[in-house]
Amino acid sequence: MSSPAHPPERRVRPRDRRARHRASEPADSFERGFTALGVLARNGVQVSARIMDLASGRELLAIDDYVVMPTAGIGTVLLLAEVAARLDDPDFEGLVILDREARDNVGDGGIWQHLQAPSFPVADLAVFTAAAGDNLATNVLLREIGLEKVHERTEKLGLNRTALLDSARDQRGPDDAPQLSVGSMRELAWLFSEVARGEATSPTASQRLVDWLSLNMDLSLVASAFGLDPLSHRQGTHELTLFNKTGSDAGVRAEVGVLRGPRAGVAYAVATSFSDSDLLTRLAVIDALRTLGNDLLEYVH
Repeated sequence: MSSPAHPPERRVRPRDRRARHRASEPADSFERGFTALGVLARNGVQVSARIMDLASGRELLAIDDYVVMPTAGIGTVLLLAEVAARLDDPDFEGLVILDREARDNVGDGGIWQHLQAPSFPVADLAVFTAAAGDNLATNVLLREIGLEKVHERTEKLGLNRTALLDSARDQRGPDDAPQLSVGSMRELAWLFSEVARGEATSPTASQRLVDWLSLNMDLSLVASAFGLDPLSHRQGTHELTLFNKTGSDAGVRAEVGVLRGPRAGVAYAVATSFSDSDLLTRLAVIDALRTLGNDLLEYVH
C-alpha cells in the first residue's frame, strides 16, 4: 500500500475504516512474533501492532492497529516534530536558553534532573527528550512550545487517533489527563515511514527528527533483538540503522521505529497494555516484543 498524496497544509493519513479487533494474517517471516503477541492477548494483555515494508508500504502485520492505546513517552515525538519544524523558521532560535522551573520537575525518567545546569538551549532539550526520555526536558519544551501548538502540528500531520495529552507528571489526579499520550499503531507506523522518507513536515525537519531519535538509548523492547549498542548506534552497524521511540509506564510497554538493513526496511509500531501486578507478566510482555524484534531483524537482514 503506497502512501496517499498529501496537500501542503495538512497531511493525509491512511483511510480510517473504524476496524476493531482485526488481526490480519502476517507475512511468513512474522509468524513467531504474531504467535507471541497472540499468547499475550489470550492471557489478558491488550495488544496492537502494525508493521509495513518501508519501500512499498505493504502491510506485513496488523493486529488491532486502529485501536487507540496508551503510548506513554511515544507521544513526545509529536512535540519533537513541532520543535523540528520550528527550527526551519529563521525567526525561531534553536539556541535560545530555557530555564527549568519548580513546576517542571518530575521524579521519573531522564538525565537533566541529576545535573547541576539550570538551563539548556531548545535544541539540546530536544536531544534529551529523544535520547533519554527526559521528562524534565519534555516539560520545559512543552511549556515553551505550548500543548495547543503540538495539537495543531498533530492535526497537520493528519493524525486523529494519536495525541500528546499532557505534560509529564509524577502522579495523575482526577483533573489531569489519564495518560501522557495515546495513539493508534497504524497512524504511528505511517508517521515514522513519512519521517524516514523526509515527507513529514519538511525534509530538513524530518531529518532533524531522525537525527534526534537515532540517539535513543532505550533498546530494551523490540529493538533489544537487533544487537545494536544502545549508547552508540546512530551510524549503524552490520548494515543496520535504526531510529525509534519507546513508551514505558505502569502497565504500558510500546515502541515505534524504523529499521533498515541490507535486504529491506520496515516501519513498525507495537503497544501493549496490561495489569502490571506481577513481574512474570511484565517479563512475558518484554519477551514477546523481543520475539517480534527477531522477526523484524530476519526480514531486513
